[in-house]
Amino acid sequence: MNKNNYVAIMAGGIGSRFWPASRVNRPKQFLDIMGTGKSLIQQTCDRFLNLCPKENIFIVTNGIYKDLVKKHLPYITDNQILCEPSRNNTAPCVAYTALKLASLNPDANLVVAPSDHIILKEEAFINTLKQGLAYTAKHDALLTLGISPTRPDTGYGYIKYQSVNIDGIHKVERFTEKPDFETAKSFVTSGSYLWNAGIFVWRVKSLISAFEQNAPEIIEILSAGNAHYNTDQEQAFIDKAYPTTPSISIDYAIMEKASNVFTIPSEFGWSDLGTWASLHAESHKDKEGNSTNSDNVMFFDCSNSMVRMGKNKLAVVSGMEDYIIVDEEDVLLIFPKSQEQEIKKITSLIKEKKGEAYV
Repeated sequence: MNKNNYVAIMAGGIGSRFWPASRVNRPKQFLDIMGTGKSLIQQTCDRFLNLCPKENIFIVTNGIYKDLVKKHLPYITDNQILCEPSRNNTAPCVAYTALKLASLNPDANLVVAPSDHIILKEEAFINTLKQGLAYTAKHDALLTLGISPTRPDTGYGYIKYQSVNIDGIHKVERFTEKPDFETAKSFVTSGSYLWNAGIFVWRVKSLISAFEQNAPEIIEILSAGNAHYNTDQEQAFIDKAYPTTPSISIDYAIMEKASNVFTIPSEFGWSDLGTWASLHAESHKDKEGNSTNSDNVMFFDCSNSMVRMGKNKLAVVSGMEDYIIVDEEDVLLIFPKSQEQEIKKITSLIKEKKGEAYV
């Protein structure tokens, strides 16, 4: 394995669209959503052990999840866990990671990926990343993996890319974040767009340069701690400086502005597993399109619905079409699948009306 290859796994989100299974104190990356016997973060980390040694895998998470990370990934050391003191979106956490790795290895070549995606074709995934890492090792490039869209989904960002390529690497013309349905439909029809998988490849030097050019405020704040990274002073500096960074995504801060952005059109059985509907799409279903995690669910006159519940309870579900039913110990969710994007808003209302116990 190339000693300059590193992976940063972003694992600080709450996963509010997977409520009520995903909560503030047990977000979805620490859940066995797929029923495999491993949490999503365990599956993700295991996958990357085929790309770099475990010493080169870093976890970026909120400070409140440090103990959960250590429980799920006991071979990850404290210095490999980057603890954010505040939720400032993805750009500050990527900048923090870049500066920390630059102090360890100036030649670091980095993959940044979420902790909660499904990858069905893992060998193809690793080979695609190796292709990207080989390119970024030799070029000043910001690389993102793109997925050929199968439907006009309004929940994804889209990448317009040039057809001309060098060894499968295409220049990106522009990003469009979560378009409306008609726009998404035109993108899919055109054949010139990919879904943005949110999986990035870049040399740390190229990434820091991109921040200096496109998001200087973030890098100025965090580079003030260069002398503290990978020392016992790091967390104290981050606790003070990190909350003062702008809250902005890496897409808006860097990728939509930079001129050296490239993509690899990819196919490796990807799903971002962002919502209950995406889990339903990836799950085994009966002939009416219903799925469940329990043998004790009985469907009558139901279609395209999903039930998730404890396996010690019998559930009889009748007359439901395109519904999500999630039964936790203290919360029961019954929600139209077509309106699932509203679940995140509902959790805010629940917090306001019922307090934090249920979120």
